[in-house]
Amino acid sequence: NKAGAHSTAFVLVHGAWHGGWCWQRVTPDLIAAGHRVFAPSLTGLADRSHLLTRDVGLGTQIADIVNLIKWEELESVVLVGHSYGGMVIAGAAQELGPRVKGLVFLDAFVPSANTSLMDLTSPAFREKREAIEKETGTGLMAPNPAEALAVADPADREWVDRMCTPQSYKTFTDKVGDVDAMDCVPCKVYVRAKGIVAPMHDQTAERLKSSPGWTVIESPHGHDLMVDAPKDVSKILLNCATSI
Repeated sequence: NKAGAHSTAFVLVHGAWHGGWCWQRVTPDLIAAGHRVFAPSLTGLADRSHLLTRDVGLGTQIADIVNLIKWEELESVVLVGHSYGGMVIAGAAQELGPRVKGLVFLDAFVPSANTSLMDLTSPAFREKREAIEKETGTGLMAPNPAEALAVADPADREWVDRMCTPQSYKTFTDKVGDVDAMDCVPCKVYVRAKGIVAPMHDQTAERLKSSPGWTVIESPHGHDLMVDAPKDVSKILLNCATSI
């Protein structure tokens, strides 16, 4: 069934420890505007947490997104990645080529070729995480608390903490391959959530401001923009869809 194959399809990719649940405030506006919306949970997380093992890697989660798009036969796709999800959408775009018409990075990691998320973080973050991994030896990483993500509303913090699940350490240390397919994507947006201190994301925003084809938007909210500012997020996504 090819019906609707040429309308825009949004594929929303959550960040570390989250799941498809985190987009529930964003999806209604996109659907109301006539778009198809997919918000899968990556392997090992949320409603797919029963599949969590230490062997789940970045490649597994890139394949989650690539295969969704292939089997749904989506042709005009806007990939949206939050935080760690930036690694996933960069890798997926490489495999999907011209099917991807838009890339929106929400306070996300934007990898260059052959880098891991750990390569893109601060030495302090890496040392802390490596120490925890050495101490626990589980190969799994416990979620950051919602308070550390600067989620604004106490009820939302409780919700995010309740819903987040551990993630395989391997997803943070696996390197993405080539990412030059991003250069050919018509709409590229980076959204920096200024409500949280994250020098690495500030550096990314600064770099992309002078990169051809990129739009950089600053938001005053915390890291979980789809929780704190869903209307702002849906507006950014719809603007991207209309520009392609």
